[in-house]
Amino acid sequence: MLVDTHCHLTDPTMSGENLHAVLQRAHDAGVGTIICPTADPADIDAALCIAATHENVFATIGIHPEYAGADAARHLTHAQLHHPRVVGVGEIGLDYHYGADNRMAQIDLFLQQLDIARGAGLPVAIHTREAEDDTAQILKGDVSGVMHCYTSSWDLAKKMLDRGFFFSASGIITFKNSDEIRETFKKIPINRIVVETDGPYCAPVPHRGKPCEPFMVTDTARVLADLHGIPLDELDKILLENVRALYPKIPLS
Repeated sequence: MLVDTHCHLTDPTMSGENLHAVLQRAHDAGVGTIICPTADPADIDAALCIAATHENVFATIGIHPEYAGADAARHLTHAQLHHPRVVGVGEIGLDYHYGADNRMAQIDLFLQQLDIARGAGLPVAIHTREAEDDTAQILKGDVSGVMHCYTSSWDLAKKMLDRGFFFSASGIITFKNSDEIRETFKKIPINRIVVETDGPYCAPVPHRGKPCEPFMVTDTARVLADLHGIPLDELDKILLENVRALYPKIPLS
């Protein structure tokens, strides 16, 4: 059974009355466990509720750099961080795609949340976009975790491999114009890779243009298996072991 390591189940396309059908489609496709991250601090309670009421759903809680200026300690409480269904802190990081005018505020929020993760003994799910230098400078190997929806360079990947990080492949690796990203994922050792949808974003081929949801992670896994020249059922077993190592709080059988 595959694990979708990053899917925003709190999004309106999947939450509420849609959630049962989304989870059923995932189960039918062989996706056994789903990790629901947060980006907006307002979604933390909803993510915890979904995880607490569905035995195959877990959560990571964190604040996306879009919300730079937020007080992380106010939103990521001790009780939430030690909730049995919370397996990590994320998604957190840096994003300069729309400019770096608030760079210092982003860095401050990032550092706050890394300190929180260290204190709670939890791995982190890292968002980095057009911020490779600062990301590498800040993540110096004293936390563990995953580079979520990885689309950055092989140069950054090499540094983060040396620091013990995993890398998450999303539907982007199936895109026609993603040759460079596919080459990077061919170079990353298979025992350091997990897969995700990042739903409702990044729907893989052949689902482009549709809201992405967990069952689609199977299409990403097929491309990843081809890249590494191994059968899909063998890849499934490797990915499961990788998730066990990345998120040890999840009781995977």
